[in-house]
Amino acid sequence: MGAFKEPHGGELKELYLAEGKADEEKLLAKDYKSWDLTQRQICDLDLLMNGAFSPLDGFLKEGDYERVCDEMRLESGVLWPMPITLDVSEAFAGTLEKGEKLALRDQEGVLLATMDVEDIWRPDLDSEAERVYGTTDDTHPAVAYLKNSTHPVYVGGRVYGIEPPTYYDFKLLRDTPSELRGRFRKLGWRKIVAFQTRNPLHRAHQELTFRAAREAEANLLIHPVVGMTKPGDIDHFTRVRCYEHVLEQYPEQTTQLSLLNLAMRMAGPREAVWHAIIRKNYGCTHFIVGRDHAGPGNDRDGNPFYGPYDAQELFRKHEEELDITMVPFKMMVYVENKAEYLAADETEPTDKVLNLSGTEFRRRLQEGLDIPEWFSYPKVVEELRRAHPPKHKQGFTVFFTGLSGSGKSTVANALMVKLLEDGSRPVTLLDGDVVRKNLSSELTFSKEHRDLNIQRIGYVASEITKNGGIAICAPIAPYATTRRQVREMITPYGGFLETWVSTPIEVCEARDRKGLYAKARAGIIKGFTGIDDPYEAPENAEIVIDTGELSPDLAAHRILITLEKLGYIR
Repeated sequence: MGAFKEPHGGELKELYLAEGKADEEKLLAKDYKSWDLTQRQICDLDLLMNGAFSPLDGFLKEGDYERVCDEMRLESGVLWPMPITLDVSEAFAGTLEKGEKLALRDQEGVLLATMDVEDIWRPDLDSEAERVYGTTDDTHPAVAYLKNSTHPVYVGGRVYGIEPPTYYDFKLLRDTPSELRGRFRKLGWRKIVAFQTRNPLHRAHQELTFRAAREAEANLLIHPVVGMTKPGDIDHFTRVRCYEHVLEQYPEQTTQLSLLNLAMRMAGPREAVWHAIIRKNYGCTHFIVGRDHAGPGNDRDGNPFYGPYDAQELFRKHEEELDITMVPFKMMVYVENKAEYLAADETEPTDKVLNLSGTEFRRRLQEGLDIPEWFSYPKVVEELRRAHPPKHKQGFTVFFTGLSGSGKSTVANALMVKLLEDGSRPVTLLDGDVVRKNLSSELTFSKEHRDLNIQRIGYVASEITKNGGIAICAPIAPYATTRRQVREMITPYGGFLETWVSTPIEVCEARDRKGLYAKARAGIIKGFTGIDDPYEAPENAEIVIDTGELSPDLAAHRILITLEKLGYIR
């Protein structure tokens, strides 16, 4: 029963307390300090508690963390490639002491687990990025997360599970390792090939996975990630509906679909080893490792972060220790003259090979163009078209930023009227002063509160965009980090056009009807943007306009032309 060897020589480390003990711990946890987990921490905790991260028994302590970063091993010597850490704010860390217990709660305050506080330390995040991901370039999503979303202090210690996170979607497809192992036993499956994916499956993937299972004389587990994937990926609701359609293409009783609540790091070679350990914990004997497996794409200079076969090479180096067999990804291509998919190395020089790149597929999807049946299944294309309509049917946000008096509100109003005249979508204007009055009246003008005000505007704009409307935002938004956060809120749902109103401060000051600049220069108003508080000019705004040179009408017209060029309006 090779498929059911326990991982790392022992049983699965499920961290849940027995029911009676869990009830006792719930009562005690009322007196513990509480930490509300981030989305990534919830994913990590879920897989810690259910044993998918065996042999870990909690968030890494400092010694384990350092050795994992340096050598891909725990202090015990066991292979483990990814630091699983609990990051907390400096203020919260200052209240903690080693030896106490910590309550870990979801974002609604529900107690999921408690934790022994065994280690508290401040990591060098740049060093972690370099050692784990091989780069400090924040175009790598995991490096961007470290630099922009990770709290500065790590807390390590053993975890005691109380209850799993609640998910209301696809409940019958969400399996723990022990549940999936039990199903494999019940079905009599002795060999199982796992396929990792964060994208929809098309015909080439079906052909590849079916061939891999057949060659290994094994059954197949389609095991897609539905936790956190690469920013910009297709949402998991759409993907899972697509997977269910593709499942119909496999022979009956040969293939299972199960969902993995993993927060990916896109760490390439290390990620491949990590994925293999997780799939072994789920009872799999074989694992498909693709070309550029879990690669995040290119760096800011246009070079790939990892080589195309680095993941396969690192996996092969540790394959015996991993005790799960690698199935290398074979590039499948459609041969028109034979009307079938073949491995690329099996084609003949006279064959007519058809290819549709991912970029071209997305372009056709965005523009509502034909997608050939040899590339994908009609039901899959239908799902993707429904979830991702052409650009001219998507919502979008035009986000103005610029100094007080630069002309943002005037141009935003002109743009709103022109878009209302077009009438293709509902339009909402979120002007800085109006939002301050109606949504953020309790906020001061401290940096923290200014950021919170912009985040609120971004949230409202993301909801408008998600529902197919147009949001026009016109705050000062002086800080690049906050603007980037707003962009990240909105781009999963539609278009985002940062519009920098670059009118020089001399012109803004000359227009100052409210006398704010004069008061700021006299020291009556403190922290005024452009005077004693910096304005961080955008580096990559989609649109730049100077109202010292353009009238509001012409400026709005230029924005409309850009929207038309990008395909958002017709």
